[in-house]
Formats: sequence, structure tokens, C-alpha cells
Amino acid sequence: MKKFKFVVYKITFPNGKIYIGKDVGYDGHTIRYFGSWNHLAVEADFTKDELMDFTIRREILFESDDKVEVGQREMELIVKQQANHPDRGYNKVPKFRD
Repeated sequence: MKKFKFVVYKITFPNGKIYIGKDVGYDGHTIRYFGSWNHLAVEADFTKDELMDFTIRREILFESDDKVEVGQREMELIVKQQANHPDRGYNKVPKFRD
């Protein structure tokens, strides 16, 4: 069985907002994992009708065998892509600073 690397991924929602996260599970990257974004914050941005047909996109931005490196890169990418800016994304950490 192929061992997958650990990854940093980006989720893009229909409104253009993003969430950046990492998958460092015991067995490495899995196609089934879509992060731990706050579903209430996302749902608040959409109508009920919009939520009835909802598509998100997941992109792998970085991969490594080193969990520490993946964690560091995740934080760098959150800040670089402003995924923690309330108007741009759903990441809450690190806290956005103007």
C-alpha cells in the first residue's frame, strides 16, 4: 500500500473565500479529509438554497514527509494568502492583523 505524504491544502468555497489546512493524520494524506473549518461561519455566508447545491474545491499546495515542516508551511500560506482575513477566508489562526 502506498504511503501518502503529509499535505497543506486549500479549500475554495463558492463565494471565493478560502480555508487553508493540513492533513498530518497517522497514515498521511487521505482524500476523505476536508479540514476542520467552522461550518457555522461558512453556512452564515450562504442562503438555504445555495447550500442545497454546494461545491467546494480542494487543492494540495504543499507536501512533505515532515509534519513539522507541513505545520510551518501551513501558517506561512495562511498569512501569505490572507486566509485569516475575515473578508477573504475562514481561518481563525493566526489572528489577522492589518
